[in-house]
Amino acid sequence: MAADGIRGTAQGTAPVPLSVLDLVTVGAGRTASDALRTSVALSRLAENRGFHRYWVAEHHSMPGVASSSPAVILAHLAAHTERIRLGSGGVMLPNHAPLVIAEQFGTLEAMAPGRIDLGLGRAPGTDGATAAALRRTDRLNEGADDFPEQLAELTRFLDDDFPDGHPYRRIHAVPGPIQSTSPGGVQSPHRPPLWLLGSSGFSARLAGVLGLPFAFAHHFSAQNTIPALDLYRESFRPSAVLDAPYALIGVSALATDDEKEARRQVLAAALNMVRLRTGRPGLVPTPEEAEAYEFSPMEREFVDSWNANVIHGTPDEVRTGLDDLQKRTGADELMITGNAHSGDVRLRSYELIAEAYGFPTT
Repeated sequence: MAADGIRGTAQGTAPVPLSVLDLVTVGAGRTASDALRTSVALSRLAENRGFHRYWVAEHHSMPGVASSSPAVILAHLAAHTERIRLGSGGVMLPNHAPLVIAEQFGTLEAMAPGRIDLGLGRAPGTDGATAAALRRTDRLNEGADDFPEQLAELTRFLDDDFPDGHPYRRIHAVPGPIQSTSPGGVQSPHRPPLWLLGSSGFSARLAGVLGLPFAFAHHFSAQNTIPALDLYRESFRPSAVLDAPYALIGVSALATDDEKEARRQVLAAALNMVRLRTGRPGLVPTPEEAEAYEFSPMEREFVDSWNANVIHGTPDEVRTGLDDLQKRTGADELMITGNAHSGDVRLRSYELIAEAYGFPTT
């Protein structure tokens, strides 16, 4: 693990470090408890096989995604792992007061020193009505437009360095640096590194200007990947955090023991997306339900377009697809999200990918 907690080390024959993005998906006939048990098992597998980091994402009002509270889930995973980095991919900053996020992730850092990442997004992670309920306001554009100011405020809470005269000068995020300056205080030297997440150019440019690591959502915005990464690298200014750009991309990938089964699994995940995009979110359907579903021509077009960006098939096919994607984008890290109805299928996929690259078993 790199000293800055950002750069990873490629394992086996992988071209770059591989990581895990967990949406804590809930399949039809399963419960949120089942999904969270899968997350614990997957985090342990990822740690034992050499994946670099494990992130969970904030989503709301989606029955098939049980990750509305990333900090709570990360605390649970921290109790079941020892080495792997854990983080948010991401927390949607406009949904929360910066002080609350600083307190939550300061607590996580105290639980798992040196292992916590704080990835931040400016989108709501849900529909407009749910975002309004979360924020208790219908002025949703304000949150997105104020993102740089919210980010600066959060950073000052994490570093406890508001200037004299600032109205928050005497407010401290605890756990945090203030504890080291109290009589007899000893504080951890670690602070969760900040990442900016994005699916367009706004956060790419901001991450570059601030010299922060950048994570791009290739798994649902593939057409914008290379332009956003180019913008990030062009905008990058060295900082105390990074002396050179560091970009990871989220990748949807699923490996199975045979190609036919992979096609069945990704069809079910695509049907779930069809329902989400048409205002009918639900649990992830079974492959059998997806095979029996009568897709309209418009839905079939969406499925074909969606699955064109899902790397799926046998382990060798998935490895080739990941290698090709890394070459095309120059990504410094690939973060794999494997969506399927069954937790067992998801676990098996990451195991097969690790084996395809010759990852060690620790």
